[in-house]
Amino acid sequence: MAAASGFSAAVSGTGAAAEPFLCGGLRRVSASCPAFAAPSPSLSGVSALRRRGGVSRVGFPRCDTGSEQGGDTAVAASSRASSVSALEQLKTSAGDRYTKERSSIAVVGLSVHTTPVEMREKLAVPEANWPRAIAELCELYHIEEAAVLSTCNRMEIYVVALSWHRGITEVIGWMSKTSGIPASELQKHVFLLRDGDAIRHVFEVSSGLDSLVLGEGQILAQVKQVVRVGQGSGGLGKNIDRLFKDAITAGKRVRTETNISSGAVSVSSAAVELALMKLPSSHALSAKMLLIGAGKMGKLVIKHLAAKGCTKVVVVNRSEERVAAMREEMKDIEIIYMPLSEMLSCAAEADVIFTSTSSETPLFVKEQVEALPPVSEAVGGLRLFVDISVPRNVSSCVSEVKTARIYNVDDLKEVVEANKEDRLRKAMEAQAIITEELKRFEAWRDSLETVPTIKKLRSYADRIRVSELEKCLQKIGDDAMPKKVRRAVEDLSTGIVNKLLHGPLQHLRCDGSDSRNLDETLENMHALNRMFSLDTEKSVLEQKIKAKVEKAQR
Repeated sequence: MAAASGFSAAVSGTGAAAEPFLCGGLRRVSASCPAFAAPSPSLSGVSALRRRGGVSRVGFPRCDTGSEQGGDTAVAASSRASSVSALEQLKTSAGDRYTKERSSIAVVGLSVHTTPVEMREKLAVPEANWPRAIAELCELYHIEEAAVLSTCNRMEIYVVALSWHRGITEVIGWMSKTSGIPASELQKHVFLLRDGDAIRHVFEVSSGLDSLVLGEGQILAQVKQVVRVGQGSGGLGKNIDRLFKDAITAGKRVRTETNISSGAVSVSSAAVELALMKLPSSHALSAKMLLIGAGKMGKLVIKHLAAKGCTKVVVVNRSEERVAAMREEMKDIEIIYMPLSEMLSCAAEADVIFTSTSSETPLFVKEQVEALPPVSEAVGGLRLFVDISVPRNVSSCVSEVKTARIYNVDDLKEVVEANKEDRLRKAMEAQAIITEELKRFEAWRDSLETVPTIKKLRSYADRIRVSELEKCLQKIGDDAMPKKVRRAVEDLSTGIVNKLLHGPLQHLRCDGSDSRNLDETLENMHALNRMFSLDTEKSVLEQKIKAKVEKAQR
């Protein structure tokens, strides 16, 4: 099943969530997910969020709504109406919709395997905007925690959804708002994964199994950055925080315990390989190389050029500091710095131009490239642009220039198709490690199920204690009991309750490290819920959703 059809099925309620494609051809089908057939009234809160504005990016279309023309008063009124509608639905929701449902870990994403770069660049969220994106996602009524992983190969949103159906719909609405892409268009490319499949996916991502180039190491550093940024924004929460930390552990184990990184290449090295493949073999190493951008990816480009035997590269960057550091580190290749103002004059002398910057507007457009002098026939007569940036640094209209050829990150598939069988074998070895880490995380998460029962049991016992204590005090009379005696009686009642609860609560505590203990703990939890009718109390999920809706009403 393709990713697009999987999403459509999830929306219509007729099938399973999409299956992401692993590098090397491995596929995995996610667990079936129920439908969220039609937007519920509670989702009108998404519209309110849209009016407040999403993560803005220069140069990309925004999805404007007519309500914006009505001024702040209309916006505020509409937002309040949305909140009231959501709260009313919560009050009248059928039966125990939330009491029977536990929060879900979900991932909504697009990757190089399912989505063209033209769409990925519209959805890309710069790292500087991750905290704002996380904050906006956590404001959605049914989203409790969130994290964003946006790289040149993927844009993925990880959430803890208090309601799977409504939470995912809210996230899709947020993505549509921030990108300006209609939800109907997004569903052709986006994939959805829930709980075990979502957990396995992030472990595979961290391990380099879902990368364009199997085993590439840069993604692990990017996953670590998600944790750093998320902790600073306050949106990670205990579930997503633990999920990404365990994903980092899985990624390290896969690289340490298998040879998946042996001979593996990064996106940068694949870009160098592709450029050299497109040049005449007799003049490949003598071609004039230009690099725009001196970030991490650019640095790797230079390293791989040097490894292939290139002796000189010109680097255009805003400042010379990073280029000077590269020059100190890499002595076997001549690195020449040029300021950004000299970019076009440097491009006029280059045969191959690598672009790797965070610019959100194109650095090269058709008119500029047409004005460049032709390159030598010795290197094929074509100026090569190898663009490994998302958003792209080279406008797609440059492809209309007869003397130029553009290659972007999607074109690197040509390089990584080599040694497909070997990659499959390494991926299978890594899956055993990922399965171990997956079981460990799920056991930890299962152990959290007992926390609401512990709280409800304590609350239940304390209500009885307080009620009986008040009856006792009324019979004795407040005037007849000194304060010291009153405190002693209160301490006595508290002590009796604590000692009675000690045994049951001990049997509800488990860290998830032992599967047998965990099973017994969950059995004890269900037994206590039945004996004390704790399930009849308002669910934790319902309380959280109600609190978010009421906060939005204020």
